[in-house]
Amino acid sequence: MEIINYIETCNPVYGCSIGCPYCYAARLNTRFKITPDFKVPTIMPQALKKIHSRSPKTFFMTSMSDLSGWPEDWREEVFNEMRKYPRNSYLFLTKRPDFITIDIRDIPGAWIGVTVTGKQDLWRILKMKQNLKAQNYCICFEPLHNSVGKVNLSGIGYIVIGAETGNRVGKIIPKKEWITEISESAKGIPVWMKDSLLGIVGEESFIQELPKSMKHA
Repeated sequence: MEIINYIETCNPVYGCSIGCPYCYAARLNTRFKITPDFKVPTIMPQALKKIHSRSPKTFFMTSMSDLSGWPEDWREEVFNEMRKYPRNSYLFLTKRPDFITIDIRDIPGAWIGVTVTGKQDLWRILKMKQNLKAQNYCICFEPLHNSVGKVNLSGIGYIVIGAETGNRVGKIIPKKEWITEISESAKGIPVWMKDSLLGIVGEESFIQELPKSMKHA
């Protein structure tokens, strides 16, 4: 099966104070020594040069941070730069939508999402819609640690599902039924399953779809 990646990373901020035990970004920072202390977010505005691309692209802006850890002036610096390049799509994620309030509905390519690892995190979806105003919303069910059951996906335009990576002691491997109950309830919403799920769901159930606005490649 050919797996195509349409999304590039652009990380104007490195670091996160949340401290999730399964955090891949912290492991990468330990390996490559990008910042001296990953628990202290650091802004690197030079990374924004990536979004100056001549052709439209989709950028994941928080693969090495959580949006809730960005001070307001950092957020405005990044959002203002994005406004200069409206042809691109920009994807942001947070685990703490209750920590911040933003309104970027004037940036049509901006996508705001929350990370949901199980049923205990479903409250984040409603809080996202209340506090983080955007034209586009998504949910990242990654790493999926338990069944989420029935989820209200109204207003959601994109769903990502993935398993925990790495070799952490206590690592949780999602069950196939946890994954399929999300994809089956999506009802027309594009679903992107991470490569880590291929061996769990099998080729016949493996899905990699993107919203039309993100298909720039």
